[in-house]
Amino acid sequence: MLTQRVHDEYKKRQLKRTWLVMLTQALLLVGFVGIWEVAGRNKWIDVLLFSYPSKVIELLYSKLLDGTLLPHIGVTVLETCAGFLLGTLFGTAIAAFIWYSEFWSRVLDPFIVVLNSMPKVALGPLIIVGFGPGTFSIIAMTLAVTVIITTLVIYNSFKEVDSNYNKVIRVFGGGKRDIFVKSILPAAFPTIVSTLKVNVGLAWIGAIVGEFLTSERGLGYLIIYGFQVFNFTLVIGSLFVIAIFATLMYQVVAFVEERIVRKM
Repeated sequence: MLTQRVHDEYKKRQLKRTWLVMLTQALLLVGFVGIWEVAGRNKWIDVLLFSYPSKVIELLYSKLLDGTLLPHIGVTVLETCAGFLLGTLFGTAIAAFIWYSEFWSRVLDPFIVVLNSMPKVALGPLIIVGFGPGTFSIIAMTLAVTVIITTLVIYNSFKEVDSNYNKVIRVFGGGKRDIFVKSILPAAFPTIVSTLKVNVGLAWIGAIVGEFLTSERGLGYLIIYGFQVFNFTLVIGSLFVIAIFATLMYQVVAFVEERIVRKM
């Protein structure tokens, strides 16, 4: 009875703290937006460069009504999600292959380290030439940004699994495939899901940079176009839309992670 009461009090404190954190976050956001709005309307800041919230929202609303905003959002979200999923899948597959073959692990290790240290944006011109301008080159750019870090993180998680689990499987006659399926993969699954969170940000970086270089559609294109015509309200509005969709994508991944971890 005493234990249940202590547990209930702990849950109440945690809920209270969660609400306090959310309230503080909301106040900080409202305060920042309010100060930005007042500073813009009173010309305390350069409105040409920094605009202000109501002007940004008005521009986005007008583009939403005339039908020019949603196609750009759709293209960027499609490219980001495709690169995000492909990067995670290929990265996991490569990590599994490297773990499975000690020979190829030793062969590929220095190449992966070099590729990870290389700025992926520098590959942009080569990717565009190889795949041609368009959606495929942007997805390839997103894939290049996400796949190496995914491979490294997941491969390291494979190596860190307790070797005693593997010994038990070998004692019962299991081979390397059994070890991977029954020990390595389940133990590393939380890391794989957590890697999705990292890949959310990397996928958006790859997609936007790809659109900077080659696209005539998408939110990255709107940012470049707004910069070229000195319409910085459009630039900030595009960044605002990116922030919203990136946050939604991150929350979906966090929800999936929570459900999976809860079941394990």
